Amino acid sequence: MTITEKILAAHAGKAAVEPGEFIVARPDMVMGNDLSTAGAIGVLRKMGAAKVFDPEKIAIVFDHIVPARDIQAADLLKGVRQWVREQGIRHFFDEGRHGIAHIILPEQGLALPGDLIIGGDSHSCTYGAVGAFSTGVGHTDLAGVLALGEIWLKVPASIKFTYHGRLGPWIMGKDLILATIGKIGIDGALYQAMEFRGPALATLGMSERLTMCNMAIEAGGKSGIVAPDEVTLSYVRERATRPWTVYQSDPDARYVAEYDFEITGMRPQVAKPFSPDNVVPVDEVAGTPLDQVFIGSCTNAKLEDLRIAARILRGKKAHAGTRLIVIPASTWIWNQALKEGLLEIFAEAGAAVSTPTCGACFGGHTGVLGAGEVCLSTSNRNFVGRMGHPTAQSYLANPAVAAASAIKGCIAAPEEVL
Repeated sequence: MTITEKILAAHAGKAAVEPGEFIVARPDMVMGNDLSTAGAIGVLRKMGAAKVFDPEKIAIVFDHIVPARDIQAADLLKGVRQWVREQGIRHFFDEGRHGIAHIILPEQGLALPGDLIIGGDSHSCTYGAVGAFSTGVGHTDLAGVLALGEIWLKVPASIKFTYHGRLGPWIMGKDLILATIGKIGIDGALYQAMEFRGPALATLGMSERLTMCNMAIEAGGKSGIVAPDEVTLSYVRERATRPWTVYQSDPDARYVAEYDFEITGMRPQVAKPFSPDNVVPVDEVAGTPLDQVFIGSCTNAKLEDLRIAARILRGKKAHAGTRLIVIPASTWIWNQALKEGLLEIFAEAGAAVSTPTCGACFGGHTGVLGAGEVCLSTSNRNFVGRMGHPTAQSYLANPAVAAASAIKGCIAAPEEVL
């Protein structure tokens, strides 16, 4: 069996499962954010479900609309806070200790190897970076698992992605996953588990693995996963709040497809509007004028991402005609970036630095684009209207390209400003 099949079998109480089989599985952790939890609460009330199945296995994270942007948002957050208190949910990340859910759970040791994690957000596939099976669901399914502690799933088939070669300068996990999506398309892994492996991937730290699994959904994937190795275990040992189980794919595991990537010599990748699979090397779009650069989101606002951006921005200024917005992904990351002087570098470069939030990524607040504006973003989606006005355009790239582009005022490779 694959690692995905082993995890699902264990959580369904079965010796083995096969792709296409329907199972009822019990998750180790259920995540809801501010918006998805509010929606699930409404469904729970219609169901007549007064109590959650286990408050210790639930994490509620405020990330999309915090701090509240208007009265409607404030009332929504107030209602979720009251429900959390009533349910006795301890893993609650409100303003002041909050962050983007897909960074908070691994950071706080709530996503561990071998886990089954159900999240109320499509990018819940991020947690696969620690060797868990994690996937996103809508409000109704989230309410069902919150009430019952179990979920009905179809076992996905697995696709194996193997990465060979050596990472070049300024090449990050973002480039590997953009190249992957560019090759297979936005539906190339539809309802399938994307298993990332290979000698090049083994050299990546957890930050880069989180980025790759985060964007599995952009290829239609049900999940993304990296089998645990010493990099994984070193990360989780420092954070784990409970025991975990390591699974590995069998040598004879069956995959519906296999892809091999040679990354030696790869250039930084950029996804052009209006799809994450519209991918080209940065050189093909270099010089494209930019109104805004956004360094943030669950994809690329981790501490390692901010360090790379700061390395390029140190002693330099953002272009006078280009807005630069930097939003660390969690309160812990924000505080650490403050201690390391990264926020000072961003501020001196002319950036607007915000409290942790999803921000401009989904066009919610803190960086919404106006008509016809062009942005380069370190986030994960660039569909029509994703970051604001339907005529606005968003390009996706790694933090090094974003920092260089902010300095130049147009899309640029990092070496152009160094």
